[in-house]
Amino acid sequence: MKLRPLTGTITALVTPFLKGQVDYASLKKLVAYQIKGGIDGLVPVGTTGESPTLSHEEHMDVIRAVIAETAGRVPVIAGTGSNSTAEAVELTRLSHEAGADAMLVVAPYYNKPGPEGLFRHFCAVAEATDKPIILYSIPGRCGIEIGIPVVERLRAKYSHVRWIKEAGGSVDRVDQLKQAMGADLTVLSGDDSLTVPFMSVGAEGVISVASNLLVKEVGQLVRLCQANDFAKAGKLHRQLYPIFKTMFIEPNPVPVKAAVRRAGLIVSDEVRAPLCELSKANAKILEQTLISLGK
Repeated sequence: MKLRPLTGTITALVTPFLKGQVDYASLKKLVAYQIKGGIDGLVPVGTTGESPTLSHEEHMDVIRAVIAETAGRVPVIAGTGSNSTAEAVELTRLSHEAGADAMLVVAPYYNKPGPEGLFRHFCAVAEATDKPIILYSIPGRCGIEIGIPVVERLRAKYSHVRWIKEAGGSVDRVDQLKQAMGADLTVLSGDDSLTVPFMSVGAEGVISVASNLLVKEVGQLVRLCQANDFAKAGKLHRQLYPIFKTMFIEPNPVPVKAAVRRAGLIVSDEVRAPLCELSKANAKILEQTLISLGK
């Protein structure tokens, strides 16, 4: 089966837990729900999947489980980033061997390497696979941005590094990336609330948190943008905007796990420390927002 392009609506999957362990039954149910809803791709064990608190074995087991459940129906983009270059290389190698279609590789967090260190980090990862690599720039979490000169150098050196998940919150940054590389670089929004403005200046989809629950709604939003119908896209965006913001009322993925559990897609909204459950006040806000959407 020919895989769909790495564009459109791609879900950054939550990792369900139950009594401290990965809940594989709920994970399979969630994957089935995504595919039934028409998702264009799945990211297991990105940061929404709580990758920092999964063991190495759990990390790979979740990726393998999603690959098995997906069975080639949509691309599986394995989260393989780390602030350790050696670990990112190893996760990428193992994910390649497991059958992942692509890798999502976040900028090294905490270490704060300079541009040359950042370039060498991604070069090492790129050398571990010939499958597509999606760079992931999220300075609010990592403390650094993947600078445009670094992206240009990587794009020039590796034909399979031509995607970036952009979560810096700047429409201008998307414009700069497209001005610099045009069609040679595929930009994906890393923020649900910025999907429409990002796509209006050249982004080609979103790696979404909200689509864990709102598969059809986010998918429709992206398709309207792809069709250049920004009038209708803007109207739908305004309807969805309250839930896009409420999904981040507390640190991700705490609210979205609560929303997905409320919908019966996972058994528990358990997260791993140092995260903790949604506060009662914010749980009420989330519930009210979902009710207003008919969820």
